[in-house]
Order: sequence, then C-alpha cells, then structure tokens
Amino acid sequence: QVQLVESGGGVVQPGGSMRLSCAGSGRISRVDDMGWHRQAPGKQRELVAVISSDGSAKYADSVKGRFTISRDNAQKTVYLQMSNVQPEDTATYYCTADLLYYTESWVAERAWGQGTLVTVSS
Repeated sequence: QVQLVESGGGVVQPGGSMRLSCAGSGRISRVDDMGWHRQAPGKQRELVAVISSDGSAKYADSVKGRFTISRDNAQKTVYLQMSNVQPEDTATYYCTADLLYYTESWVAERAWGQGTLVTVSS
C-alpha cells in the first residue's frame, strides 16, 4: 500500500522552531513534486511550499524567509523546517507528493499525508 506518513508537529512557542517530516512508503516508482499545505481553523487549505525533484523550491509569501522545504529523494521524504513561527502559523499541516506507482496498473496521483497539527502558543 502506497502512503505518506507524517511526523513532527505539536506545540511550539512564538519565535521557536519545529521540523515536520513526511515519508513515502510502498512500491513507489517515481516521486515528482513534493509539498506542504496547511489548513487553519475556519480557513481554506493553502499551499505553504513545494519542491521539485531537482530541488527547486517555491514558498507562500507568508512563510518566505522563515520556512525551508527540503527532500531526500533516496528516502522519498520531504521536510519542512519552520523557524520564527508565529501564532498565525497554527494549522494542520499536510504533505503531498506526486507519485507514480504500479498496482494492477500504473497509477499517477497526488498523495496526501494524514495531517499533523502545529500549535503556536506561549
């Protein structure tokens, strides 16, 4: 079974740091773009950052200079290093990965992690 498993999250103080991880498991043939989205209570889900297979990264304006996305292609893992977090960063964070894998046929899809809650509070 192909899936993305997230780790990290929890409570962090304003101005603090936290790292999220997301690993792909199963018989994945290829991983293209990987990213992080977030959804705050009462708000729409938004893109936080995305990284291509060659390492090119893009960020939402709200996190530029504070968050860093990276990946380990061999481990099929994407990371989100969050620094100088603020209360408005409180949200459930979801990782995504554009995957190619084979079950009974070839499947190309965007997989989502289960979500991990990050709460910024003193």
